[in-house]
Amino acid sequence: MAMSWLPAKEPSAEAGPSPALELVILPRVRDLGDGFAVRRVLPFTERRALGPFVFFDHFGPTEFRLGEGLDVRPHPHIGLATVTYLLDGEILHRDSLGSVQPIRPGAVNWMTAGRGIVHSERTPPAARAEGARIHGVQLWVGLPRRHEETAPGFSHHPAETLPLIAGKGSRLRLIAGSLMGAQAPVPIFSALFCAEAELAGGAEIELPAEHEERGAYILSGEVELGGEIFPSHRLLVLRPGRAEMLRAAAPARLLLLGGAPLDGPRHIWWNFVASSTERIEQAKADWKAGRFMPVPGESDFIPLPE
Repeated sequence: MAMSWLPAKEPSAEAGPSPALELVILPRVRDLGDGFAVRRVLPFTERRALGPFVFFDHFGPTEFRLGEGLDVRPHPHIGLATVTYLLDGEILHRDSLGSVQPIRPGAVNWMTAGRGIVHSERTPPAARAEGARIHGVQLWVGLPRRHEETAPGFSHHPAETLPLIAGKGSRLRLIAGSLMGAQAPVPIFSALFCAEAELAGGAEIELPAEHEERGAYILSGEVELGGEIFPSHRLLVLRPGRAEMLRAAAPARLLLLGGAPLDGPRHIWWNFVASSTERIEQAKADWKAGRFMPVPGESDFIPLPE
């Protein structure tokens, strides 16, 4: 989720590149208190982005104390689209467009910030009363330069609307973009893919070479690639131009992602992404001066970090 975090400690990389692998990234864990752990996967020194994905956090799994939950106050974004996907729990999304949308496991929230949007993310009251849990990912997609100042938008896609690709002992849900002949309904702005794959022990899934940049993040379990076994919480960055077979050494859950690189470098500061530092400075000034549209019904907000 867009948790309004400044950069965490830098992830680290494992040595031992192979014909299949360009890099293996180990995320750094940040504890936000009460057992709520976040793994920052991207950006990374040697890999600032993967395709158009400029930011990737894996949060949870976390169980909150009874009556407690997630409370991310309203905060702004520009120049990106957020992808929120849950494996467990529930989050209530509200934004400055007036959108009010709960998201549950298997569904996807896609929020286009464009020239500017504000949103909050909270655990709904009913979930707090029952004992809330949370586990999922949030990714930021950098928008192509021609779309950086597009009108903000929000779309929600229930699990049953997302393509499923079943194999022998495997199931893949396409969250966004295109892969293996399937196309998700999410309104993307560039060539990309994002999918969740579940594999039984010993099952295999082939990641084709159709996208220029590709990665497989191990959410849980163990995965074999190129004769080497990798434990959970690793991002395997694949070399381009060749299909690769991923085998579950133990039951595994993966997030597959990538696509075409962005049309130039992107600057990231707080929740802002832009192709120029001047645009970042303008967004900082606008938030500090209260020029962003507020989230209807919410008066609190996260101040600009100083």
